[in-house]
Formats: sequence, structure tokens, C-alpha cells
Amino acid sequence: MKRKLLTSLIIASSFSAYASALEVKLADSAWDGVKIPVGQQCDKFGGEKPATPKLHITDIPSGSNLIVLEYSDRDSEKMNNGGHGSMSYSIDSASKTANIPSVPGHSFELPEKFTMIEAHRGAGWDKEGAYMPPCSGGNNHAYYVTVKAMKGEMVTAETVLELGKF
Repeated sequence: MKRKLLTSLIIASSFSAYASALEVKLADSAWDGVKIPVGQQCDKFGGEKPATPKLHITDIPSGSNLIVLEYSDRDSEKMNNGGHGSMSYSIDSASKTANIPSVPGHSFELPEKFTMIEAHRGAGWDKEGAYMPPCSGGNNHAYYVTVKAMKGEMVTAETVLELGKF
């Protein structure tokens, strides 16, 4: 019984790092979180200079020095859980807010402060790159980004933001 209680306390304390959840908002008026904007789909399905939406993040825990972004397609096993690419964005550890710029799709050339963690997993399906824009061909797949504040290797806060369906 004591062991079970101790395990429960350890698990509960590991979640306390998430007590102050990140507030993440789409900072690009074309993105509404319901439907992927026209032109922001992958090249294979007619995208026109597709890129990630700009994000505004608040409530970043003290000491966090990176924001990790994992782009996903909830309706594709292969492309879920960061399958559309994952990258980090460096921030000042004293920052409580961050404005994350767009990252172009189908490219390994990332803007300043970004580092690729994993390229998208759709090589052979569409053009290679760090980020693959929504690419379900209009099959109404749900796209989202998991946003994590990090202090070194430790996640200090995490949230999921819906990007929309395509």
C-alpha cells in the first residue's frame, strides 16, 4: 500500500510542472483553428508558399529557454505525434511571452532561432523538409501543434493548439 501511495505521489508531482499551462494563440488572421487556410496545404495539393502559422505564447514558466513545436495530423498514424515535423525555438530564459514566426514548408532552411528536431515523416509523399503543411488532400484530417516550454531537457509546460481541418 505504501509503495502504491509513493508511486502515486511521484506521478502527481511530475505533473505539477504543468500547473501553469501555456497559453498559445494563433497570431495569423488567416488561421482560425477550424479550417486550414486556402494555400496553406502541401505543394502536392496546390499549396502556395505554405508555412506554419505565427503563434503568440504567454505564461511561459521561469527558466524555460526553448519552445518545442510538434506538428501533427491526428487522423494519420504515421503523421501523428510530430509527424509533420518538430523543431525548437530559442527564447530568453527570463521571457514570459514569445512570438513565434512562421516556418516555411518544404524546406530545411529555418528562420533564426529555430533548430530542427525531426524532419517530417512524409518523405516520398510530398517534398522533403523540416515542416510538411497539411497534406490529406481535403479528407478532413485534423491538424494540431503540441507546444512545449523546455528548461534544458525538462518540459516545464505543455499545451495542444488545434490548427484546423483539411
